[in-house]
Amino acid sequence: MSRTDYLTLGFDDSPGARTALRWALDEAGRTGAVLRLAFVLDAPAVPALMPYPIGWPDQAAMDVAVAVLDGVAEAAARSHPGVAITRAVLKGAPARVLEDLSRTSRLLVLGSHGHGGFTGMLLGSTGVSVSAHAHCPVVVVRREADPRGQVAVGLDGSPASRSALRFAVRAAVSRGVPLHAIRVWAPPAPLWQPPGFDPDAVLAAELAALGKDLAAYPEPQITAEVVAGHPAGVLVSAARHAQLVVVGSRGHGGFTGMLLGSVSQHLLHHAPCPVAVVREPAPSTPDVDH
Repeated sequence: MSRTDYLTLGFDDSPGARTALRWALDEAGRTGAVLRLAFVLDAPAVPALMPYPIGWPDQAAMDVAVAVLDGVAEAAARSHPGVAITRAVLKGAPARVLEDLSRTSRLLVLGSHGHGGFTGMLLGSTGVSVSAHAHCPVVVVRREADPRGQVAVGLDGSPASRSALRFAVRAAVSRGVPLHAIRVWAPPAPLWQPPGFDPDAVLAAELAALGKDLAAYPEPQITAEVVAGHPAGVLVSAARHAQLVVVGSRGHGGFTGMLLGSVSQHLLHHAPCPVAVVREPAPSTPDVDH
């Protein structure tokens, strides 16, 4: 099956995973994707002096995971009868397994908190690794958002942000809602401002650059703004009026190092709506129609 067919959900039956499940079902229903439920069984945490649990996960653990996914799939078939669902119970480190599954996914969806193999996924190395290295866009669902809200996208003119813009446009069109595009620039401190520094001229240049990025998209309805400030705070504020906020994995200007630095961590921790992280596709990778 090609990568355009699967919407993969990392699922562990935690409350966070259940919230992400509802989002993923709605998204699969909108886009016609096959929802793949992936339950990853990792070794449980044990004290350093205790022996490693040999043979984990055992057949009993596998049977429990299969039963959980069977129940989820049956309930989903009733609530979303048009969505095709597949199930997979897998062994290994969650980050590595999910990154591998992303190779055959159009989208990878994660909840913000879990248990078992997904414990602390967003707050530790697993969530950062998945978002940084997945081969498809990753959506992290912290909480459910108002479906009437707009889609917001952070732009800085980098290739990654242009990929984010394409994703955001498709998301807004599929939902029938407006798109709000935001470009952030950080004014230099007064001590470091060059002679003749003109913030109005900088603002005009930023607006022109943003308009150029948006010119290729006659749909959906797009509003745009250039904001002087810190990207983390600006995007979290925009997310309060959004049902989805989209960012590129890496950029320049105000978004430099966003994925692995403080901005992305702040957004993933504090955005009041789902967050999509979109990597720039490799040159040999076709643009995913989503």
